[in-house]
Amino acid sequence: MGAAVRAGEVELWVEQRGAGPDVLLLNGGGDPLEAWQAQLDGLADRYRLTAFDNRDVGRSTRPGSGYAVADLADDAAGVLRACGIDRAHVAGYSGGGVIAQELALRHPDAVRSLVLVSTWARPDVRWHHMVGSWLWMAERAPSERAFLEAFFAWTYTHGAHEDGRVDETIEAALAFPHKQSGESFHRFADAFWEHATLDRLPQVAVPTLVLTGSADTAVPPAYGRAVADAIPGATFELIEGQAHAPFEEVPEEFNRRLDAFWREVA
Repeated sequence: MGAAVRAGEVELWVEQRGAGPDVLLLNGGGDPLEAWQAQLDGLADRYRLTAFDNRDVGRSTRPGSGYAVADLADDAAGVLRACGIDRAHVAGYSGGGVIAQELALRHPDAVRSLVLVSTWARPDVRWHHMVGSWLWMAERAPSERAFLEAFFAWTYTHGAHEDGRVDETIEAALAFPHKQSGESFHRFADAFWEHATLDRLPQVAVPTLVLTGSADTAVPPAYGRAVADAIPGATFELIEGQAHAPFEEVPEEFNRRLDAFWREVA
């Protein structure tokens, strides 16, 4: 069961699962916390996992104006405080990985370690063209299903499209009662449009693992490698054959890698 907690000016919907060392999970894009279901289910026997809907997503506050990645990082720190967590392992996926970087820079005492998945540290021309096309699709797609089919072409492997897993994901997204609006999707993308951490990443002083699918076309491995190269002592690992969402497509392998990293940190 989840609950709303106050984090500064917003209320954020939070769910906790399990017992053990604290882990904070940060979602990508417009994903609700349910995107982490395989981790909430698969790691709860070893960790206390906290996941939440970012502002403008799911059951959390939908602000009427724009915001910055710094605000999203402060929201994450606010969730930790509201849950009585002094320090946590932090795992962030895609845009959530950018939020995790900013969290470690703005609130270093709250972060025990970082796992950054399918993420980047500085948007470039190609990134702007890609995200711009997503915004165009969100505005012009003839239906929500058509938008999801086009968007998920960037995020899942060929196999997941062929064996029906993407179709199942689309059906679940269409049935979700707290869907993100087009306006919210645009505001979320705007927050990341010029946000960069690359020049500040040498300030990160916690153990860091950067994970990237070798077949990720949305955020290719070079982006993740640049993140790892900028953080002192960070480890970069490829997940062979995987695209942008390995935590969903190969959850057992993904969870194993996170568990091994956190055990090593401990």
